[in-house]
Amino acid sequence: MSAFDTNPFADPVDVNPFQDPSVTQLTSAPQGGLSEFNPFSETNAATTVPVTQLPGPSQPAVLQPSVEPTQPTPQAVAAAAQAGLLRQQEELDRKAAELDRKERELQNTVANLHVGENNRPSLLSRCPVKLFYQDFSTEIPADYQRICKMLYYLWMLHSVTLFLNLLACMAWFIGNTSKGVDFGLSILWFVIFTPCAFLCWYRPIYKAFRSDNSFSFFVFFFVFFCQIGIYVIQLIGLPNLGNSGWIAALSTLGQESLAVSIIMMVVAAFFTLCAVLSLFLLKRVHSLYRRTGASFQQAQEEFSQGIFSNRTFRSAASSAAQGAFRGN
Repeated sequence: MSAFDTNPFADPVDVNPFQDPSVTQLTSAPQGGLSEFNPFSETNAATTVPVTQLPGPSQPAVLQPSVEPTQPTPQAVAAAAQAGLLRQQEELDRKAAELDRKERELQNTVANLHVGENNRPSLLSRCPVKLFYQDFSTEIPADYQRICKMLYYLWMLHSVTLFLNLLACMAWFIGNTSKGVDFGLSILWFVIFTPCAFLCWYRPIYKAFRSDNSFSFFVFFFVFFCQIGIYVIQLIGLPNLGNSGWIAALSTLGQESLAVSIIMMVVAAFFTLCAVLSLFLLKRVHSLYRRTGASFQQAQEEFSQGIFSNRTFRSAASSAAQGAFRGN
C-alpha cells in the first residue's frame, strides 16, 4: 500500500535511534585498538611524520628568466682582431725605429766614449802630450784595420817628410841666402799641411772605416786625390815653392855643398815615396769602398741627416726663417 493508507492519528512507533544499523555496527566494532594505543611507543614514534614533510598548500612554480649573453657577430670579431694586429704592428714599428735610431747614435758617438783618454800621437810612449784618441782594435772592424793603420803611418811619414823638407830648405838657405822664400814657405807647409792632412783625409777615412759612413768616404777620396797632386808637385821640386824636389836637389849639384845636395835628394825621395804609397792606398781604399755597397745617393742622405741634426745649423736656419717672416 502506499503511504497514504497509514493512520496519521495512530500513536507514533517508538523509534530507538541506537537501533539504527549504522550505529549498531560502530558500537559493536572491537575497541581493542584504541585501548592498546601507546603514544610513547617506538613504533608510533617511527611512524610519526615530521612537520616539514607534511603536505602543505602547493606553491606555484616561479620560472627565473634566463638572460643569455649576446654573441658577437663575425664582423665584430674580425674587426677586433684586425685592430689588435694593427696595434701590435705599430708597436713593432715603433720599437724597430727606436732601435735603428739608437744604433745610428751609437755608431756616430762611439769615438766620444774616450774623450778624456787621448792616446795619440804615440811616437814617444812617455810623451805627456796626447792630442787625440784612436784604437784600431776596438773601433775599426778587423777587415779594415790593416789598411787604416797603413794610412795612419802614411800621415806620419807625410809629417816627417815635411819636417825634413824644412831642414833641407834651411840648409839650402844657409848656403845660399837668396833662397829665403823657399825656407819661409817650407815652414808654412809644415805648419799647415801636417794638421790639415790629419783632419782632411786621415780622420775622414778613419771615421768611414769605423762607422761605414759613405759621406766620409767621399770626403777622403776628394781630399786625398788633391793630396796626391800636391805630392807630385813637391817631388818635382819647382823653384821658389819651398819644396826640396828633384829639380831643386839636382840644381844644387856643383853650386852648393855636397851635404846640402844629399839632404835635398833624400827629401825628394821621401816625397816620391809618399806619392807612390798614396796611389797604392787610394786604390786599396777604393776597392774596399766598392765592396761595402755604398753609393753617392747614400752619401747625400747621410750628409743631409748630419746637417739637419746639427743644433747650430738648426738654430741658424730658425733664426733666418724668423727674420724673413718678420721682414715680410
